[in-house]
Amino acid sequence: MTVQEHPFPRVELLMNTFADWLRHRRELSEIRQMDTADFDRIASDLRVSPGVLDTLVRQGPHAADELPKMLKVLGIDEADLARTQPLVLRDMERVCALCANKRECDRDLAAGTAAEHYEGYCLNAPTIDSLERPVKQ
Repeated sequence: MTVQEHPFPRVELLMNTFADWLRHRRELSEIRQMDTADFDRIASDLRVSPGVLDTLVRQGPHAADELPKMLKVLGIDEADLARTQPLVLRDMERVCALCANKRECDRDLAAGTAAEHYEGYCLNAPTIDSLERPVKQ
């Protein structure tokens, strides 16, 4: 008889989700305790306003998780984009993180229909459409 590596996957998922939430709350607390001048300097270094940086921090580390999935569906190599146009990718991540259409995006990605519909709601659509993609044979 083999011992199950993950005997209670739902409990483990719940615990991991709570741990992620707790880690994010600690990070928020650290940011809130930061000197305003330091926070503003970081925002300036990132070329965003302090308000946008605050929003991005509150969104958490998974705020742009849809972008790599969308790029893959559309045949765009994220690693290649990161190497050749890192500032474009960073801006796309920012736009994705601040997006209000996550539900529609997630639904289309799950249904496999994102390639057909993304232009109707994705704020990155103009940038995506301007990127060179491999020609399908």
